[in-house]
Amino acid sequence: MLMNVPGIITDFGGGGGEGDEEKGEVSPGVKNGSRRIIVANQLPVKAFCKDEKEGKKWCFEWDRYALDTLILQLKDGLSPDLEIVYVGCLKADVELNDQEEVANFLWEKFRCVPTFLSLDLINKYYHGFCKHYLWPLFHYMLPLTSSHGVRFDRSNWLAYVSANKIFADKVYEVINPDDDYVWIQDYHLMVLPTMLRKKYSRIKVGFFLHSPFPSSEIYRTLPVRDEILRALLNCDLVGFQTFDYARHFLSCCSRMLGLDYQSKRGYIGIDYFGRTVTIKILPVGIHMGQIQNVMSLPDTAKKAKELKEKYEGKIVLLGIDDMDMFKGIGLKFLAMGHLLEQSPSLRGRVVLVQITNPPRSRGNDIREVEEEVKKIASEINMKYGKPGYEPIVCINGPVSTQDKIAHYVISECVVVNAVRDGMNLVPYEYTVSRQSNNNLDKALGPGFNGEQRKSMIVVSEFIGCSPSLSGAIRVNPWDIESVATGMTSGAMMNDREKELRHEKHYRYVSSHDVAYWARSFDQDLKRACEEHYHKRCWGIGLGLGFRVVALGPNFKKLSVAHIVSSYKLTNSRLILLDYDGTMLPEDKVDKAPSAEVISILNGLCSDPKNIVFIVSGRGRDTLSKWFSPCPELGLSAEHGYFTRWSKDSDWESRPVPADLDWKKVVLPIMKKYTEATDGSSIEQKESALVWHHLEADPDFGIWQAKELLDHLESVLANEPVVVKRGQHIVEVKPQDVSKGLVFQSLLASMQSKGKSPDFMLCIGDDRSDEDMFESIASNNSLPDNAEVFACTVGQKPSMAKYYLDDPAEVVKMLQGLSAASTAMQLPPKAPVHQVASVEDLSIVKNHASFV
Repeated sequence: MLMNVPGIITDFGGGGGEGDEEKGEVSPGVKNGSRRIIVANQLPVKAFCKDEKEGKKWCFEWDRYALDTLILQLKDGLSPDLEIVYVGCLKADVELNDQEEVANFLWEKFRCVPTFLSLDLINKYYHGFCKHYLWPLFHYMLPLTSSHGVRFDRSNWLAYVSANKIFADKVYEVINPDDDYVWIQDYHLMVLPTMLRKKYSRIKVGFFLHSPFPSSEIYRTLPVRDEILRALLNCDLVGFQTFDYARHFLSCCSRMLGLDYQSKRGYIGIDYFGRTVTIKILPVGIHMGQIQNVMSLPDTAKKAKELKEKYEGKIVLLGIDDMDMFKGIGLKFLAMGHLLEQSPSLRGRVVLVQITNPPRSRGNDIREVEEEVKKIASEINMKYGKPGYEPIVCINGPVSTQDKIAHYVISECVVVNAVRDGMNLVPYEYTVSRQSNNNLDKALGPGFNGEQRKSMIVVSEFIGCSPSLSGAIRVNPWDIESVATGMTSGAMMNDREKELRHEKHYRYVSSHDVAYWARSFDQDLKRACEEHYHKRCWGIGLGLGFRVVALGPNFKKLSVAHIVSSYKLTNSRLILLDYDGTMLPEDKVDKAPSAEVISILNGLCSDPKNIVFIVSGRGRDTLSKWFSPCPELGLSAEHGYFTRWSKDSDWESRPVPADLDWKKVVLPIMKKYTEATDGSSIEQKESALVWHHLEADPDFGIWQAKELLDHLESVLANEPVVVKRGQHIVEVKPQDVSKGLVFQSLLASMQSKGKSPDFMLCIGDDRSDEDMFESIASNNSLPDNAEVFACTVGQKPSMAKYYLDDPAEVVKMLQGLSAASTAMQLPPKAPVHQVASVEDLSIVKNHASFV
């Protein structure tokens, strides 16, 4: 039974983790096999109510001929045998008593699941948060004053969350989480992925944003920015119309969440707690067949003939836009006025026909735009108009699909002048309409076919379709003169040039239609979900901070109890510890080890069964100073270039070529990048040079690091060195120097003394530590019964088999090992009749808590 959830909720429920998946049940009527559940703000269904003798009767039909019914059109790109389920709002106000009956009917006949929202919730969720706050913000408009846009309202945000929760509940009712794929459409439902992921950790979910995604400078003003970013990262695939929008999203993830991204085999991916979130860039296309079918209708040909006669002898420029503040209609009208001012010969010949679709929301901003547009059009018509000639013809919509296409057919040029828009398919529709067909040719008279198959497009450079229209005249909508010049060129360009441009556009539009877009997205969504059942998943976090940690089948969290138990049963132990990021958080300003860390290390070193080493990329002078209170601690500096076994022993260096002349080449190059990158620095080691960009701008630092890496690799191709990228660094060091070789050297030394370790612990957090993990995994000389614990810090893909979440957990684990060593070295417990000192009792009690 489909149920309505009234009111506004502040959070959402549902359990996280795999238990819910195992218990999940499929609703009645669900077929076996995978389906596509398309979730959008509105269903692609028209609803109307008839008054009959028995009372009111609801009637429904597919909304087939609305040019923006994308979610209905996309199924043409999917297999005909694939079942499609739609979830969304119904474009009608259904009374509560009728909702269950309507829902059952829509499910049986249309496979649609309506989300009935109360009027109050719609006003706050859709009109309040989506259209008046989020939509302007995503189009780069900040509410700087109370009279300039709508500021963030937490009650509207809670309504947005509440509406998304209702959508989630409807998806739960019909989904088979093991097989079905969910495809969420647009900014109305950006927190829905978190809700679905919380219920089913392995759900297969994609999201496509049809609007722009703003730059980080704009997006970061959003008070709930992290919640929305993390929700999108709970998808498997996130799609954008253009590279710019995807780049802005990636920049936000980098700057606000500290996440890096990589391109592999042509795909961009973000690693998010062990899951790879794939980023897709592909603009939406149009439904070719639908437009061609409408063009073939007798009514379309009739309307086109009437319009041809109406504008006989005129050059028609056409605009079709929604009435909102971002479509630049007023700027277009000003450009038309400038055209007529600068080109008197075109007065009486050029007509701009502007079809204006009704606004999708309401408010003062819409009224202001309407009044401005009306005023500018009136002034230009009064100044340049005359009997029988009106320069700007305004047609207030809605108009029929046939009317739109009839206007496309007779227009010499289409002008799309939006100041910011997600995609805008008007140029695509216009291009297909200008291809003509037999019915139109017959209706419009002999020779009209020669006038078709040529078209001109004036398009704003700030809309999504602009990059794909290489033959269009691209303009800056704010530059009135430029737009006017573009309109003049579009009207007066020679026919042969128009034909060539039309052919180029038609080839692209016809091959990149909505079916191609849907098919490509669906294929990438399936590919992005391939690894779902190859990993173990855990849900962590509350509310909109929820995320899933995905780990490999052999990758698990290191249990303190388990390692302590193994530790106590072994007799020859080798412990290798990275320092920065492993025992010390990266964000600490004072990098010196704390008294607690020194105490733990001394406790481990005091056990004669242990050999303990700090294996770090830092220089030997720094390590010697910091760890001077640990006389028995071994140190391996500069990734193993220098090694000493204890404070009293000498430093030994790797047997590598002593020629370091390559530094004379590297240092000047690094200095140039440091001068050009604010916040970067150079660390000069005895054996290596390191360029740091942790304090630089995140995006610029990554960009410069990649450039520096390429630069250095090219100039050092014949030198005996290795150039590597690490976490916020680019390092140049001699070949045959790595942490993996440190492990091999120490192991060989122990074995030569007859002390082959039966316990091996290695902990690190970055790429250089992966060399140790890989060396341990591939080593065959350890005893068969050796207890081996290779552990990375942080939940991420690694060669290690274990992980700990952060340095605090590493310190706690080492504290447990140190306490176990101390406890084993204590004298036997005194008989009951003997009196132990208070200090002894205190020590035993404290140590027992770790054992």
